[in-house]
Amino acid sequence: MPFEWFVALRFLKEGRSQTLLIFVGVGVGVGVMIFLFALISGLQVSLIRQTLSTQAHVVVRPTERAPRVLPDQDDVVVGATVEKGQQRVARIDGWMPLRDAIAATTDVTAVAPTVAGSAFVHRGPLNAAVALRGIDPSSYGLIVPLQEKLTAARLELAGGDALIGVQLANDFGLRVGDKLRLQTTTGRQDVLRVGGIFDLGNKDVNQRWIFVSLREAQTLLDLAGSISTFEVRVKDPFDAESVATAVAQRTGLVAESWTQLN
Repeated sequence: MPFEWFVALRFLKEGRSQTLLIFVGVGVGVGVMIFLFALISGLQVSLIRQTLSTQAHVVVRPTERAPRVLPDQDDVVVGATVEKGQQRVARIDGWMPLRDAIAATTDVTAVAPTVAGSAFVHRGPLNAAVALRGIDPSSYGLIVPLQEKLTAARLELAGGDALIGVQLANDFGLRVGDKLRLQTTTGRQDVLRVGGIFDLGNKDVNQRWIFVSLREAQTLLDLAGSISTFEVRVKDPFDAESVATAVAQRTGLVAESWTQLN
């Protein structure tokens, strides 16, 4: 028997009470470490699931327009102030080739074109500011599982149909089939029919988001043939940052991962 084993066994046999305490202490320590690891892992999974249940892994948007600065003149001191121009909905023109380029990027599993802008909804004396989102249900459903979040009706956006959140439905007393009037900041307006009610687990989202068809949003926001953003899903959410960098390099657009957005 090796000398080290001989000393160890002799020590354990002679101090049996001490040996018992050592085994108990080691067992408790290992148990605590296993519990903390399981707790942290569970919290991480729950946090990521809640965070990504209503948003994409990567959002691709157009670059912001930089204001032009007047050229310097000799012997003239100029005090320049940069002011924002008229607010316009950001747009991506000729987006179909860009969608294909994003879809071909490594680790990208789904791409959905979207149109987003601000609007107001009216029903009788009630009105509220909302975030209008134009989507294609077949592609957007791969990013956010809207079908699973619907509490009434099905995921269909034909014609003037709209999907609203449960909080907005409660505030306005709306049910499936009811009508509401929507007016955008561009001055366009339309009467929409409530085609479905969703619950995304976020009170603010349920109160402010309204989904309409891509074509309807393009018309309301005066973006005929254009979109606002691409929403992208990747294989591993923790690879979203590297995928966003690759998408930005490939398309020349701004790509932000969910970690940046949060």
